Formats: sequence, structure tokens, C-alpha cells
Amino acid sequence: MKIARRLGHRCPAILSAAALILLTVAGVALASSGEGHEAVAKGWVIEDTYKVMNFVVLAAALFFIAKKPVKEFFSSRTTGIHEELEGLELKKAEAEKVLAGYADKIAALDQEAERIVADYVAQGEDAKKRILAEAEAQAAKLEDMAKRNIEQEFKSAKDQLRQEISEKALAQAEAIVKKSISTEDQDRLVDDYLTKVVA
Repeated sequence: MKIARRLGHRCPAILSAAALILLTVAGVALASSGEGHEAVAKGWVIEDTYKVMNFVVLAAALFFIAKKPVKEFFSSRTTGIHEELEGLELKKAEAEKVLAGYADKIAALDQEAERIVADYVAQGEDAKKRILAEAEAQAAKLEDMAKRNIEQEFKSAKDQLRQEISEKALAQAEAIVKKSISTEDQDRLVDDYLTKVVA
């Protein structure tokens, strides 16, 4: 690459100098004829031969002088292009590796996202089961409390009903006893009771 850069700077300068010399010689050759169009009309003269010989010598000299730098320029340029293509191929391969790495990462991210979603679904199912179990336990407690309250209310109502029945029965029994016992019977009962207590 360094040689190509050096020759890249020098070779156009050499080619420019050679073209300038060639144009100068051609201009001098045309100007030295002096007659312009009349010389062409005369035919071929010895001066034309010298001019052609000068041009051939100059062209050959330019060819031999510029041959090696031009050849080196183009060969180094070819080598530079090959090296640049190889570098680009390496960069392309690296970019493809990076792209494949990113594709793998994206695939891994997709799998990770699926795993996370599955975890959240499993956690949701566990939470649902736990909430249902807690609700069932709470319902069972409430049902048990309701049963106990009903039993207590029923027992209380039963006791109250027994008390009312016994009070009414006593009242009726008292009324019956009062109707069926006479004063003599009462006196006799009191006397019997007193004799039992005294004895």
C-alpha cells in the first residue's frame, strides 16, 4: 500500500512530464518546418525523416523511462486492490459473524421472553390456586361460624321456649291446684309438712 501511494504520487507526475516533453517536441518539429501547409504539398523531405526519428527516439526514451514506474504503479495498484478486496472480505466475514451473533442473541432473547412469559403464567396459576384455597378456607370458616351461630341461636331459642313452656305449665298447674284444693286440704298439707319437719 505504501509503494502504491508513493508511485501513485510520482507516476502521474512522470506521465505529465513525458506528455509535456512529447508535446513540446511535436510543437518544435511542426514549427521548424516553417512553411506549414506548403511543406506538406512538397512531399516527403529529409527533415521529415529527422522529425519522425526524433519522435521515435523520444517515444522510445519515454517508454523505457516510464515503463518501470508505470508497471510498478499498475502492479502495486493491482496488489493494493487485491489487499483491499481481501480486507473487505475479512470485514464482510466479521460483519457476518457479528450478524450471526446478533441473530443468536435475538433467538436467545425470544427464548428468554417465552421462558419469562411461561414463568409469569405459572406464577399466575400458583397465585390463582393459592387465592382459591384461601377463599375456600375462608368460606369454610364462615360456614362453620354460621353453623355455630345458628346452633347457639337455636339452643337459646329452645331454652327460651322451654322456660316459657315451664312457666306456663307451672301457671296452669298452679291454677289447677288452686281449683282442686280446698282450704281443708291446704290446712292438712301444712300440718303434714310441719310434722315431717319437726320429726
